[in-house]
Amino acid sequence: MNDKEFIEQVRARPGLYGLDGSYYPTVTFLIGYDLGRSAGSLRGFTEWLVARKGEETNLNWIALVLEEAFPGAGIRHWGSIEKKQERHAVNCLFSLLLEFFDERDGV
Repeated sequence: MNDKEFIEQVRARPGLYGLDGSYYPTVTFLIGYDLGRSAGSLRGFTEWLVARKGEETNLNWIALVLEEAFPGAGIRHWGSIEKKQERHAVNCLFSLLLEFFDERDGV
């Protein structure tokens, strides 16, 4: 199973992986997944997000996804989003990851 297939499975059935749609647990899960894959799955994701944004930043992918999910809101930390916004942030994260994997893998 490749990275894209795995993320699609997690997105379709988050409860199977112990996730409840909250941003912080999803991010933590993905960091663990990446580490388990020798830090190769998410390699380049931050740089891809920066290039997509079109401006220099020192933010990591966790904050960049929140900026993408809530443009202009100045949200850069999961503690700044309300529970009802978390599902949107998680959905945005999965969408960005799938797009990244498509580009990275040349689909």
